[in-house]
Amino acid sequence: MKKPYFILALLFCSVCCFAQQYTIPVPKPHQLKWHEAEMGAVFHYDLHVFDGIRYGQGNNRINPIEDYNIFNPTELNTDQWVQAAKAAGCKFAVLTATHETGFGLWQSDVNPYCLKAVKWRDGKGDIVRDFVNSCHKYGLQPGIYIGIRWNSLLGIHNFKAEGEGDFARNRQAWYKRLCEKMVTELCTRYGDLYMIWFDGGADDPHGDGPDVEPIVNKYQPNCLFYHNVDRADFRWGGSENGTVEYPCWSTFPYPYSHSNATEPNKNHGELLKHGDKDGKYWVPAMADTPLRGANGRHEWFWEPDDEDNIYPLDVLIHKYENSVGRNATLILGLTPDPNGLIPTGDALRLKEMGDEINRRFSSPIAQTSGQKKILTLKLDKMQPVNYCIMQENIKNGERIRQYKIEAKVNGKWKTISNGESVGHKRIEKFEPIETNMLRLTVMKSIAPPDIINFSAYNSR
Repeated sequence: MKKPYFILALLFCSVCCFAQQYTIPVPKPHQLKWHEAEMGAVFHYDLHVFDGIRYGQGNNRINPIEDYNIFNPTELNTDQWVQAAKAAGCKFAVLTATHETGFGLWQSDVNPYCLKAVKWRDGKGDIVRDFVNSCHKYGLQPGIYIGIRWNSLLGIHNFKAEGEGDFARNRQAWYKRLCEKMVTELCTRYGDLYMIWFDGGADDPHGDGPDVEPIVNKYQPNCLFYHNVDRADFRWGGSENGTVEYPCWSTFPYPYSHSNATEPNKNHGELLKHGDKDGKYWVPAMADTPLRGANGRHEWFWEPDDEDNIYPLDVLIHKYENSVGRNATLILGLTPDPNGLIPTGDALRLKEMGDEINRRFSSPIAQTSGQKKILTLKLDKMQPVNYCIMQENIKNGERIRQYKIEAKVNGKWKTISNGESVGHKRIEKFEPIETNMLRLTVMKSIAPPDIINFSAYNSR
């Protein structure tokens, strides 16, 4: 009598397991904001900007600045910083509230090594406050970057207090508490934040790292968290050249971005670059690069004699097309100078970049959308086309696994591009072709395609 019920139970469990196995990961609401932003800026500012010499990361991590009163940006204007980023097309901006010197750019009550200690503005300056206010004024989402992995003043190297025995252990415990208190200040004083970015991560809260994730969750529940050994709301894309490899999936095999000792992965470098189309977690890619990266330079902070090392416009557009156009979010590193301003040449190049992106992609020749495997795009006449853009409705996950784009030429369909991942945005560039009709065919997908944008451009 019990046998039919037993068989039904087994069938029910099998169906449930099947459904769980094929559940498609989707982004959380704050991760959707990450995709929709597409491009942001990070502003690096610290004591050594004022020392007049080239920055050396190795030295900066171990040698404290002798005189912190060299910090004296007499023309500091965070409005100008944010306007420069907005001109490029950035939708968010991040400020290094503290970096490897340990010096804080706010009025900290727990870290005495901060703007309270300097003569500038009579010790009452708060650049974090100024920066957040400027972001709100010009419509950018504000984020804060917190560097706790290194602190040259306190002798913290790779999260660890130098020394041995009780002396080191006590300092380590004190430093962890200090970091937690600083994070609490930054999370509670400046309103809603778009992102908290821990430089080099925040390590393992059960080891040398502070327990910062609960603080961010409590005070900034809608904020992007990047990152510790347990969680990353996005991942580094494997390089600092402003591009990602293709394909670039938003899904990942685990919810953190860097190797966890309990789950080592020999192919971690490739995972960062490409993601994992079968991954269970939504951990999309970041592509970051300093604006001053030409001619062999790679400068996140302002340094003397770098005016000729701003990336040319064509290089920046290449980076945009191979980051945003490959389902990643691009972050540009910008460098306020000792006066407290984004240099004129940098600001001009950022505006050129924004203008060129708008010229190429703001006005499609034609556009369509649909929840089907074949979308046809009819143009109003025969004309050259050299770009197509595709976007999935990622609220329903990444569904497309293989596609091709064809153009009708002399009455016949000709394949002009094909690929794998689409995600939030895929920009396909190809040699200009004269056509009056384009066709997108999804040849493989894990669920019915949900394409919110298939558009064509002539941007020669």
